[in-house]
Amino acid sequence: MLITNYFKKFLHSSQSSGILLIICVITSLLIANSPWATSFQHLLDTSVGTNTFGLNYALSIWINDGLMAIFFLLVGLEIKREIVEGELSSFKNASLPIVAALGGMVVPAVIYSLFNQGTPYAKGWAIPMATDIAFSLAILSLLGKRVPVSLKIFLAALAIVDDLGAIVVIALFYTDQLHYEYLGLSAVMVLVLILLNYLKVTRHILYIIPGLLLWYFMHHSGIHATIAGVLLAFTIPTNVSVTEISPLEKLEQKLHLPVNFLIMPLFALANTNITFKAGMLEGLFSSLGYGIIFGLVVGKMVGISFFSWLSIKLKISSLPIRSTWPQMIGTALLAGIGFTMSIFIALLSFKGHAEIQDEAKFAILVASLIAGFSGYIILRILGKKNKEDI
Repeated sequence: MLITNYFKKFLHSSQSSGILLIICVITSLLIANSPWATSFQHLLDTSVGTNTFGLNYALSIWINDGLMAIFFLLVGLEIKREIVEGELSSFKNASLPIVAALGGMVVPAVIYSLFNQGTPYAKGWAIPMATDIAFSLAILSLLGKRVPVSLKIFLAALAIVDDLGAIVVIALFYTDQLHYEYLGLSAVMVLVLILLNYLKVTRHILYIIPGLLLWYFMHHSGIHATIAGVLLAFTIPTNVSVTEISPLEKLEQKLHLPVNFLIMPLFALANTNITFKAGMLEGLFSSLGYGIIFGLVVGKMVGISFFSWLSIKLKISSLPIRSTWPQMIGTALLAGIGFTMSIFIALLSFKGHAEIQDEAKFAILVASLIAGFSGYIILRILGKKNKEDI
């Protein structure tokens, strides 16, 4: 019985999921730089699905566009719950992640452009705009009770707004073609989901079916399909009752285990397989490397912190509950973990230039490591001080 209880605690611990994610990152990097690298890449490139409905994709695409839509669904559910009854229920609290995300997109893009204006790398200006929600939240979860829940909610909301911004940027500046008929069908599915919510429908399956269609149409429209998860989440019914469990909370409970211990680890394995090549290290000391590293590490920290300070100073927003400004700076550093979305934008920016893509990937990895480690250390030290003061 003791082992069973311990195992249950392990499964429900956000810290253990964060540790598992980091193990998967290290494993993927080791495989990518071993004799098994080609076989692993071949596995990720293996086609899965059917051509009948245009759903024959590589395994890596199913992970990044399919499974990660479920991750975004869970995060969206948590955000909606907090908006309705929690940390983001007041305008001052809810406005802060939006304003902070804006700063976290604008300042890094400006810094990158200052380094690369007029160079062959200029098109990559959006690379440091992105925050990798999965990895940043995983690092934050490792700190456990050392940081207030409000900071986790703030970072999750900021990262979602950031990803929405990145998706818009990709659609406007990096997408070869948008398919407006599929965008129209996506809008119809959103209206259906809103109608179900308005009619107070509570059965999950009646939301999941149009949600799957929304994902399908969104994917074929040319826009990153993970946004479908967020849109679906915001239509699931909830309530402010502390005694009655809402459909949103029931779905949230069902998704925690598969997301934390299956989807996120698979995501890490599939996206960290960066093979180190000659010239990558030199690329760090080029305008491309400087733009990415300073953009993600310094730009994110300065942009998020300054825009947050300005918003609070103007009395538009307020600090997350039980948090401090030093903790906000540490959290802003964690938002500098760009990784997957940054790599995705880098691939689009330098399409057909494999050497530049590899240099950009390595710079993103280094910047994400610096940002993640720095943010973690700052928040851990501050957590110790807070604990000692109690």
